Amino acid sequence: QLQSAHLSELQVIFPKASLCVCVRVWLCAFSGLLHNEDIRVMMKGSNMVKVRSLRWQKSRNLRLLEDGLTVWCESTKSSPRAKAQQTFAVTEVECVREGCQSEALRQLSGSVPENRCFTVVFKGGRKSLDLLCPCKEEAQCWVRGLRTLKELVANMTQKEKLDQYPRADQNQDGKMSYDEVKRLLQMINIDLSEQYARCLFKRCDRSGDGRLDHTEIEEFCRELLRRPELDAVFRHYSSNGCVLSTAELRDFLGDQGEDASLNHAQSLILTYELNEWAQKNQFMTQNGFTMYMLSLENDVFNPDHARVYQDMSHPLANYFISSSHNTYLTKDQVTSASSTEPYIRALNQGCRCVELDCWDGDKGEPVIYHGHTLTSKVPFKEVIETITHYAFKASPYPLILSLENHCSVEQQAVMAKHLRTILGGKLLTKPHTDKPLKDLPSPEELKGRILVKGKKQTPHLGQQGSYASFSSSFEEELVCSKLSPELSDLVVYCRSVPFSGFENLAEKPPTEMSSFSETEALKLIKDSGKLFARYNSRQLSRIYPSGQRLQSSNYDPQEMWNGGCQMVALNFQTAGEQMDLNQGRFLPNGRCGYILKPSFLCSPVSNFNPENTGGGPGHIPTQLTIRIISAQQLPKTNTEKASSIVDPQVWVEIHGVSIDKTRAKTHRIDNNGFNPRWDSTLSFQLQVPELTLVRFLVEDHDHTSKNDFVGQFTLPFTSIRTGYRHVHLLKADGSSLSPATLFIHVKVTRRGVHIKNVSERIAKGKA
Repeated sequence: QLQSAHLSELQVIFPKASLCVCVRVWLCAFSGLLHNEDIRVMMKGSNMVKVRSLRWQKSRNLRLLEDGLTVWCESTKSSPRAKAQQTFAVTEVECVREGCQSEALRQLSGSVPENRCFTVVFKGGRKSLDLLCPCKEEAQCWVRGLRTLKELVANMTQKEKLDQYPRADQNQDGKMSYDEVKRLLQMINIDLSEQYARCLFKRCDRSGDGRLDHTEIEEFCRELLRRPELDAVFRHYSSNGCVLSTAELRDFLGDQGEDASLNHAQSLILTYELNEWAQKNQFMTQNGFTMYMLSLENDVFNPDHARVYQDMSHPLANYFISSSHNTYLTKDQVTSASSTEPYIRALNQGCRCVELDCWDGDKGEPVIYHGHTLTSKVPFKEVIETITHYAFKASPYPLILSLENHCSVEQQAVMAKHLRTILGGKLLTKPHTDKPLKDLPSPEELKGRILVKGKKQTPHLGQQGSYASFSSSFEEELVCSKLSPELSDLVVYCRSVPFSGFENLAEKPPTEMSSFSETEALKLIKDSGKLFARYNSRQLSRIYPSGQRLQSSNYDPQEMWNGGCQMVALNFQTAGEQMDLNQGRFLPNGRCGYILKPSFLCSPVSNFNPENTGGGPGHIPTQLTIRIISAQQLPKTNTEKASSIVDPQVWVEIHGVSIDKTRAKTHRIDNNGFNPRWDSTLSFQLQVPELTLVRFLVEDHDHTSKNDFVGQFTLPFTSIRTGYRHVHLLKADGSSLSPATLFIHVKVTRRGVHIKNVSERIAKGKA
């Protein structure tokens, strides 16, 4: 269950240790918590009630197993075969929520104390676990204990792991059979082909007795973990092939485009070099170099962009805004369940515009669901209660509630009441300033505020001073007659109006915004790209999927971003390439859900045309060269077939303006998911790099059917780091595929100049 451990990393830390010693590192770290009362309660076990609904409640015994990472959820009918299916690892837990913060537990609210309830939320698609404890003390022990173990897994430093070695090497006989070796490999999430593993085991078994002693285990580990591609980089910079001097490490850092100062080189040696002699003499050994290269410090994604680094004082219209469509749905838009859970997941991902389809409900309470379908209904009030709790956990910047209002005037008034009473001071109910509004306020000015997007009553027809505005207002007045004044008053900066063309743009109030279907938006981009980009420099646009997408599939968001559209709303519940792009687009700027658009998309007089970019604004011809060197620990795609081994190949995709959109692939490697090596160079010419996303896709090649997805990672070109880097792959649902990685080399050239700091050069527009 040691899914958090990286075997290569452990072997670097313990070059003299046997594999079983490496495995016991976690156990020894965990043993330091055995005095913790919460952990002791968890290991003793607790009788709880598993809750799925008001009617479905079953008794369960939860117990933390001896490995410190696995929780067994035992029922009275548990069998040995079922045991594996009734466990979960701490590494699978996304978060632990206290109280009645799920739909199932809310049904118990009032009948049991909230402090006896908690929810375990898992990464990926696994259903959450809602639990009711016999007393509040026991519930608190489990909540605190699970959080403590998650923190321990995430924060164990290399030094701390090293400190465990003396305690880990207790009572070892130094002998291991093939089955023991194989089992230990599986425990740390390493799958080897049977043929390769047996062949390597036999080669290392010098005595021929079917068991490896301490020295033979060491050789087995060394061969298993050998990274010749990293060794080659080390030797290239090391004058003697044994160590890197401080000056040689500085040379490497300079070529990587990083801080090549003496202080930085010395700090890296202190952080990653574990040999005391080398550290004392300011050298980095091959082991220290390998540890450094495997760390997140060498990730392909620029760590400076992991925080909010962009100027957040521009008008709202100058940002791409992470937006969700049909946020309440768990799956398709015809038969799936409506729930508060998708709102939590979307908000925790940094989404800043969520959708609420509101309809009249029973007993005067409005509900949210996909109207005229078989989707279930969730109370409007519960959704707002969920939103107020999670609105600003992932991002402090404004959250927009996009109301699709199908309610009667009476129930609209109820909606307004819930919005005011539940959201309280977070709800924006009036302009932030009394001054005439030339542009929308900025995310910084609206920090911590929730905005309502919807229709708004206009006091006087024709007050905008133009026929187009008069027509727009008149059309809207036909529907305002059905609009509650209480709800209308809550619409301040996001007033929904029909799109009336590109005429008289300067006269349009910046508070007016329109929604477009994907088909309408795409036509505007193709036919009037320059005008649409200018329109979006001042007005907000929201794009939504076609109504024909019954399975909640998604359109290509990149085309909409190319036109400057801010709220490109996607079905967050549907994994795939489109959501990969969305996750990549909003990966930088601290994942706050707001990304500052390029300057050529922020000017109302810009000549940028996404369909014709040659020589115009944003046109910065750039060559991106990526060498796909190797991969590490790619998982099987067919877990049911024991003999299944991946035949990996890598695609690099460029998503940007039409002229830039392309992809290229490596050759495939047969029967090797553990350490395939390609050394394949792929080169791309980018015309508008500021809009470009780069997607790394790993597939399992198949001769007879469609290739299977293995993993992917997407990021903006402006956030790529040059030099030797690791790409940490993600699953289809966007969660971590650790420890699966790609090892690559990145080079960026512009007009013959090798660019080492991509984001800085792009930002300054320098050649």
